[in-house]
Amino acid sequence: MVLGMACVASASFVPAAHGQDAVDPVLTRNLTTLGKVWGFVKYHHPRVTEGEFDMDERLLELLPMVMEASDRDAALDVMSAWVARLGPVDACTVCAVTPPDVSLAAPVDWISDATVLGTELSSRLEWIYRNRHRPTGGSQHYVSHQPGVGNPLLRNEEGYPAATEPDVGLRLLALYRFWNVIAYWFPYRDLLDQDLDEILAESVPEMLSATDRASYRLALFRLIARVKDTHANLWGSVERLPPGGTRRVPVSVRFIEDRAVVVAYLNDRLGPETGLRVGDVIVSVDDVPVERLIEEWEPLYAASNRPTRLRDIGQSLLRGAAERVDLTVERGGTRFDTTVSRASSTYLDRTADRTHDLAGPAFQMLTPDVAYLKLSSVVADSATSYVERARGTRVFVIDIRNYPSEFVVFALGRHLVAERTPFARFTSASAANPGVFTMGESVALEPREPFYEGRVVILVDEVSQSQAEYTAMAFRTAPDAIVVGSTTAGADGNVSPIPLPGGLRSLISGI
Repeated sequence: MVLGMACVASASFVPAAHGQDAVDPVLTRNLTTLGKVWGFVKYHHPRVTEGEFDMDERLLELLPMVMEASDRDAALDVMSAWVARLGPVDACTVCAVTPPDVSLAAPVDWISDATVLGTELSSRLEWIYRNRHRPTGGSQHYVSHQPGVGNPLLRNEEGYPAATEPDVGLRLLALYRFWNVIAYWFPYRDLLDQDLDEILAESVPEMLSATDRASYRLALFRLIARVKDTHANLWGSVERLPPGGTRRVPVSVRFIEDRAVVVAYLNDRLGPETGLRVGDVIVSVDDVPVERLIEEWEPLYAASNRPTRLRDIGQSLLRGAAERVDLTVERGGTRFDTTVSRASSTYLDRTADRTHDLAGPAFQMLTPDVAYLKLSSVVADSATSYVERARGTRVFVIDIRNYPSEFVVFALGRHLVAERTPFARFTSASAANPGVFTMGESVALEPREPFYEGRVVILVDEVSQSQAEYTAMAFRTAPDAIVVGSTTAGADGNVSPIPLPGGLRSLISGI
């Protein structure tokens, strides 16, 4: 497979001195259209879905021709001829059928817009769509689904780990691969606050201008952050997010009412030695106001909502490469400047970043009327015992300001309901209908003795993520239950990994 694409990254396309602002808007438009056409063909053309073609290779062969096209019409002609070279698509005999109970429709209306695609290319794509085949075994070459769960498994995707400095071809491949996964296999795409086409169009110049590994990673961070999924980061490279560096002031910082507050020490000796105290507000870092750092960093931090984005920024705020950092701190209404030491991550206990529950055993009696259970150290086999020990109390506090140590949705939840109680439904995608999602049957808690008769109070906050959120969904169905706390991470749904060129990887919430 030919990986080298340096020939198409010439200064005539992306002037090195000017970066993405100088990228020709016609080129951007052509490459945006190419990304959509390539992804549509990847998931719909029968010869591709059956594994006959390597779509990475096809893209890298096609890119120079599109980038060298003299104008919009010439680029569309190149794309149409490329689709034709994949071979004729016979009228389907075992055709894919769109299910009647669609909760999210396929994002394919654009293929019928001849004013944008030209008559010939639009007609080719419409024919492919009308004659898409029902895949054998319910999967296609690039996508299958997790048995019993249904989240997409992205198959046969090469990560090109040897390409440590990905050229423009691999950078655009990364963009197109990730974007089309979002377009066709991300069940939350209807909740995006930005149009998907805008995301693609904005990302093309950024990928063209990312001339080294560092700028390529930043372009990916920016792309992934636009999707607003807390699961969807550039995992394995998070330390490359600003401010960079692996050392950190040994304190835990949380944003409380939009202010960066020291809430705990990450090392019992090194933390106090900084002179910082719990309750201190960090006002500036190396003379840069925290508000300005947030403004600069937010477009790079992937999260479903702002509280969770601030959660992650708070954990990075005092990170850096230098051993010491200058801070402006507010304490009791008075501001002062101080210089504190950072420590190697080896010496830091980050429990305070990840859990906000009470110290001590998993189950505690706070008063004779109030039982308490934290899920960060819960044991599923002890679920019945917890309920028996809580019997007779007025309130059972279940603290999910953490990530559950074990899966207890059903083991504990069945003791919180007096009758069969549905609490969730899952989306289901189909390899026969990329982009289409339907809702399955309800998942329910089945009652089991002993039944807790008091009131259930569930505690959540920004560290309540994924399984923690699913658990809260289940437990809140207890009679008169109340959820207390703040916005959770917004990342419910089994994850689906996405390999990306350069040996990188991301995830999405897959259901």
